[in-house]
Amino acid sequence: MASAVRLLGWAARRLVGKAGSMSFAGTMSMLSDNSLFPLFRNGLDPVAKVGELREQSPVSRLPVPLGIRAWLVTGYEPVRAVLGSTDGFSNDFGKFAARVGLAAGQQPGGLGMADPPMHTRLRRMIMPEFTMHKLARLQPRIEAIVNDRLDAMARTAGPVDLWQEFALPVPALTICELLGVPYADREFVQRVSTARFDLGDGAFAPLDAINESRAYLRDLVATQRRKPGDGLLGSLIRDHGDELDDQELSGLADGVLTGGLETSASMLALGALVLMTQPGLADPLRAGEPADALVEELLRYLTVVQVAFPRFAIRDMEIAGVPIKAGDVVMCSLIAADRDAVLGPGMDEINADRRTAKSHLAFGHGLHRCVGAELARMELRIAYPALIRRFPAMRPAVDPATLKMRRASIVFGLESLPVTLS
Repeated sequence: MASAVRLLGWAARRLVGKAGSMSFAGTMSMLSDNSLFPLFRNGLDPVAKVGELREQSPVSRLPVPLGIRAWLVTGYEPVRAVLGSTDGFSNDFGKFAARVGLAAGQQPGGLGMADPPMHTRLRRMIMPEFTMHKLARLQPRIEAIVNDRLDAMARTAGPVDLWQEFALPVPALTICELLGVPYADREFVQRVSTARFDLGDGAFAPLDAINESRAYLRDLVATQRRKPGDGLLGSLIRDHGDELDDQELSGLADGVLTGGLETSASMLALGALVLMTQPGLADPLRAGEPADALVEELLRYLTVVQVAFPRFAIRDMEIAGVPIKAGDVVMCSLIAADRDAVLGPGMDEINADRRTAKSHLAFGHGLHRCVGAELARMELRIAYPALIRRFPAMRPAVDPATLKMRRASIVFGLESLPVTLS
């Protein structure tokens, strides 16, 4: 899933490109800390202002440029109401793009930015591939991928970057398996997938990686058209090949690649950090107990997708008593909602026995709830116990307080996680 931060940056680049007078860095400066604070964290927690707004005014104005009226929703029940509304809000970015002067060809599109009937049509085709029954075939492969990465880590002398060596490759290779990427191409796909989120070579390096990835996926779709494989693309072509053109197929594949990679990788790394810094949480895993309840609580507590896709009000309405006008942009803070006291006491702490853990909004809610939720759960339920049991004495190689976190990213995460294995 393309992040809303990249979306805003993309829109700003388009607008500035028309004016031709500002740099990319200059466009990003249009978004001040007053606009971006919902994406900031204090360690693993949302900044205090987010919680204060949730308690005082769960629907509040969010200052953004371009003359847009925007709102931030922070309360659990109001967030569920917005995400679950099928007649009050639109996800169609085209409605917003038209207001700020973007042409149809400049809009990013994708399943997350589509409304019914297009969204209904595409989701109906892809959802059967993400049922637990269908995903069960991937479990042995995920287990093998996890064990291969653990073996590679064990062969490394000195500290290991858990992000690069484990958290990122596991979902990347799993998605390759899901899509039906040939083995010979998986190293390339993993490389360009990793490069999407790496700014080390400059702000525009990820754009090159995205272009490489999309070009590859278009070629893969063309190949699968001629000879459908056993993966998701092959299934879609066999079952719906006459209903989907190549652009739609490659777009769905790209959405699976980006949506299932960054979010799962961030959860793997951050969850591992929590288990290392609160070792008592991992004791049941060491004892052989299933990870299901712990995974749900970690998903709630971390909520790595911090803000849902923007919603565009299509009529005048009220949210929690606050009047919203047609055309307003509404942003829902998932991390704020998942820390709301209406779910129970001590929501800023981890409690694996929490009965309301499964009520979390880490995967969103309603029409646009993440299609890959069950795949992500499967990866986490396999990876956490395997990691803890293989390296029971694993610990951060640096002071956790010095770890560099992503700043102002819709998908919260670490930039690296050096660990000592024994």
